[in-house]
Amino acid sequence: MVATTIESKEYVLVTGGAGYIGSHTVVELLEKGLNVVIVDNLSNSSQESMKRVSKITGRDDIIFYELDICDKDALSNVFSKHNITSVIHFAGLKSVSESISKPLEYFRVNVTGTCVLLDCMKAAGCNNIVFSSSATVYGHPKTMPIFEDHDLAPINPYGRSKYMAEIVIQDFCNANPSMNAALLRYFNPIGAHPSGLIGEDPNGVPNNLLPYITQVLCGKLTHLNVFGTDYDTRDGTGVRDFIHVVDLAQGHLAALSHLQGATPGCVVFNMGTGSGFSVKEIIQTMEQESGLEVKHVFKPRRAGDAAEVVANASKAMNEMKWTAKLSLSDMCQSAWKWQKQNPNGYPKFHKAQSLVGLLDQ
Repeated sequence: MVATTIESKEYVLVTGGAGYIGSHTVVELLEKGLNVVIVDNLSNSSQESMKRVSKITGRDDIIFYELDICDKDALSNVFSKHNITSVIHFAGLKSVSESISKPLEYFRVNVTGTCVLLDCMKAAGCNNIVFSSSATVYGHPKTMPIFEDHDLAPINPYGRSKYMAEIVIQDFCNANPSMNAALLRYFNPIGAHPSGLIGEDPNGVPNNLLPYITQVLCGKLTHLNVFGTDYDTRDGTGVRDFIHVVDLAQGHLAALSHLQGATPGCVVFNMGTGSGFSVKEIIQTMEQESGLEVKHVFKPRRAGDAAEVVANASKAMNEMKWTAKLSLSDMCQSAWKWQKQNPNGYPKFHKAQSLVGLLDQ
């Protein structure tokens, strides 16, 4: 039998790298001179984002495979071709509302997909993984701000799938002492790359606040519903910890560096600013940055919504030397620039269309 020769160049594998946070993280990796392999099934992302990442970075050596994270044979083939030393794992389904109607699909992709990935990593001797988790694992917060040791009690299938994936990774690290993992619990990523070339491109009506607002501003949606004006907050509307997607992307590089340091193992970090902004404050800042009115209607509270959800992000600062730097104005300005330049999101191509210069099939 002839042995397969793996190239000596080292790569970071980015699962779900064509998506919103994934594409911004790929930009940061490439601009640091790292080599990247992307796997993505394009179910909720676009191959156009990778063309634009190449334009932003001036790198035309992105390697892309269109595959499902649950396809073990296809994923194993990627590891067999490339010297992958680290993984950033974004691939997964991410809609809270959809998870309620399709729980099995969320557990299949988010939990089973993680198991398949870890299995492939172990076989290839790849020992570093940064996992895209979520603050939804905390459920209804009992204390504020939220520390990493807060009780984990997710209240929907999406949050439970992230929680279960965390447990899988923690147990895998316990069984394999050479394995290092960083579980990053995101709060509310918003904004876009300052170029306006890549940004959040939701399928259908947005589930998240900022893309909903920008679509109201550009006339795609008639108005924003603001649920609850009588919370015990500074202006009566709900408060959330919003973080610029570029800050979050840079946090993944800090996590990779941390895993290669003197304290290997499985670590958990909140990824937020440590400050909260209210819905009214988001609206006002978007109006200032766009020069337009955000038409909105006040509605009663929704059942289950918390008044305030804010991270304590001091652990990431102390241990990874990472902190969010960009302001709410930066977040809103970049999101509006993205929306203005791309009123309908990325151009919609047939899924089978090739990505010239970026594919290695």
